[in-house]
Amino acid sequence: MTAGNLARVGQRGFTVLELLVAFAIMAISLGMLYRAAGGSVRAVGGMEASQRATMLAESLLASRDAVPEGGWNASGQSAGFDWQVNSAPFPTSVNGPNTVPLHEIRVVVAWSDGVRNQQLVLTTIRPQKKPAPVAGGRL
Repeated sequence: MTAGNLARVGQRGFTVLELLVAFAIMAISLGMLYRAAGGSVRAVGGMEASQRATMLAESLLASRDAVPEGGWNASGQSAGFDWQVNSAPFPTSVNGPNTVPLHEIRVVVAWSDGVRNQQLVLTTIRPQKKPAPVAGGRL
């Protein structure tokens, strides 16, 4: 063997086909990582909007501890959210002169995340406000 032959036998490298396969595997892996990271970012953004909607709905409910006799119907917008509050009498099996009427309150908060419309619905029960005492009357 000559020195030239020994140099060629000792030098081994990647063929063009092996390089193409390695780049294809790397491209597929990076694409999958990109999609996974993008999905995580979208999920975090969606959870943040959902938390803000929940806080808005809870603050609307906290604004009243009792419902007027005529019910509670209101709507509005706040910080990119549309909200609506509706009440309806809540039937119970308890009757009597001292029984406080109850109302079912339904709060709907709606928003769009740019791709689809979302909404959050909270429902609870609140008592009806006692009527204001008549001036000069006895309790």
